[in-house]
Parts: sequence; structure tokens; C-alpha cells
Amino acid sequence: MDFGYKEEELVEVLDDVADIKDLMVFNDDVNTFDHVIDTLVRVCNHSVEQAEQCAYIIHFKGKCSVKRGLLKTLKPMQEAICDEGIDARVI
Repeated sequence: MDFGYKEEELVEVLDDVADIKDLMVFNDDVNTFDHVIDTLVRVCNHSVEQAEQCAYIIHFKGKCSVKRGLLKTLKPMQEAICDEGIDARVI
């Protein structure tokens, strides 16, 4: 059966799916809830409610995946969050 896709296109799509990462933000005793929330809204384009939920998860669980995506998309976000003094890593 021919779906009209070329093998090269399928390989590119599969490579992208296999390259999905998480942008994790970790808890600390330094940053305020408001600072973390404001940063997530600005950097990750979260709604205020979404950023608040992430901040509570970070506080109570020690970490939270705040965004999923490709490394090339998440790396600049991770750097911007770290520039604000918040511990973030792409995993």
C-alpha cells in the first residue's frame, strides 16, 4: 500500500519523535513562587494558572516537567530560565 510518503520523510519524522525531551525545573530555597511563575509565563508561554500548577509541583515534588519538545526548542528556554537563577535542565 502506498501512502504517498517517501522513506526519507518517515525517517525524519521518526527521528524527531525519538528526540522528544523534557524541560525540568527543580526546587530550591532561593526563588519565590512569583518569580518562578513569572518566568514560566514569560519563557514557556504558560498561562498563569499553568505556571502556578507547575510551581506547586516543583515545590512539593522537587521538580516538574514544564515543557516537552525537541532539544533545539527547549535548550534556549532552559538557558533563559537558568539566567533567572532557577535550576532547569533538559532531560
